[in-house]
Amino acid sequence: MAKMPPHNLKFYGHLVACLLPLLFIVSCSHKPKYEKITINNLAPRRDVNGQIIDSHGGCLQLFNGIYYLYGSRLGTNRVDTVWNVPFSVYTSPNLRDWTDRGNLLKNAPKGVYYRPYVVFNAKTKKYVLWYNWYEKLWTGAAGVAVSDSPTGPFVIVNRHAHLSGSSPGDGTLFVDNDGAGYYVYSDIANDYALRIERLTPDFTDSSGQASSFIAYGVEAPLMFRRHNVYYILAGTLCAACPQGAEVAVEMSSSPFGPYEFAGEINHQSGHDTVQASSDETFESGGERTNGANGLSAYVRPTKKHPFIRGQQTWIAQIPMVNGNSLYIWMADGWFSARDGMRGHDSQYWGAPLQFNPDGTIQPLKVSFQWAIVREKD
Repeated sequence: MAKMPPHNLKFYGHLVACLLPLLFIVSCSHKPKYEKITINNLAPRRDVNGQIIDSHGGCLQLFNGIYYLYGSRLGTNRVDTVWNVPFSVYTSPNLRDWTDRGNLLKNAPKGVYYRPYVVFNAKTKKYVLWYNWYEKLWTGAAGVAVSDSPTGPFVIVNRHAHLSGSSPGDGTLFVDNDGAGYYVYSDIANDYALRIERLTPDFTDSSGQASSFIAYGVEAPLMFRRHNVYYILAGTLCAACPQGAEVAVEMSSSPFGPYEFAGEINHQSGHDTVQASSDETFESGGERTNGANGLSAYVRPTKKHPFIRGQQTWIAQIPMVNGNSLYIWMADGWFSARDGMRGHDSQYWGAPLQFNPDGTIQPLKVSFQWAIVREKD
């Protein structure tokens, strides 16, 4: 075998010396980077300025890589029914660092209004807000506002959505995979019946296509889809729910049903377990220390009442890098603040829902602290 000339050895030596740093950079650039986001239900959530987040009865959405938390800003109120409270919006890049973006609605109505829900309309490129309001108790209505930005200001375009129910109560929005919008709500005038209506293409009104009554005597309904199954979760009637509310589950293969009752997930035998189920996409904590509201803020060890003292407000879908999503059950702990200020009432973000092979949802478990572990974008 012929020997390599000395000048060639010198050349290749310089070449390797130059390429090694590049190889190191390339190898590092392909190394996955993970982040751990801890969700803590023991202490009040605070914004980047240290203020307790005041956003209740709304939703958590992800738009263009940013999380938006919508709700009512209850402030120093200490009573059940509050009048003329503004809607708030907070943003975060990571579910940990929250910035208060101010009030949401520009020309707010007069009266009692609450439960703001925002979705994006892919056709109009508008963000659409629906909310409940009572100009006079208890003649309910649903109002609609739109904005070019998820932080607003939102401008009211429809003060009385033309729903089939003459007195709509609690309601939430749902956007299907095909871009169709739906509003699921309780019809007060018909014994708080659970009903779904398809929205117009711009999401600013009902199309007039409505489901039959699915259940009766419900509040705080919400709707989501997982694979090819549609879920509606609804709570029982309760006055401000300081004791929490049960959660009934309805399942269907079509947004309009028929739906089948699939059990209750917030009504189980008493225990004080804090370890949530875990899998490769999240891990749960087992801390048992008392937080701002104490363990009793969430645990009710009795067979006669809801297990978690909260009224549901939303199912947040957190996308993971494997294409799946985590489904986070969110609930408001009404009258849970020790200082009595409604703006300081806690909000419970449960560990991801666990589903059985047949699609049914396993009973809720108390998760005082848990974490999402995922690959960074």
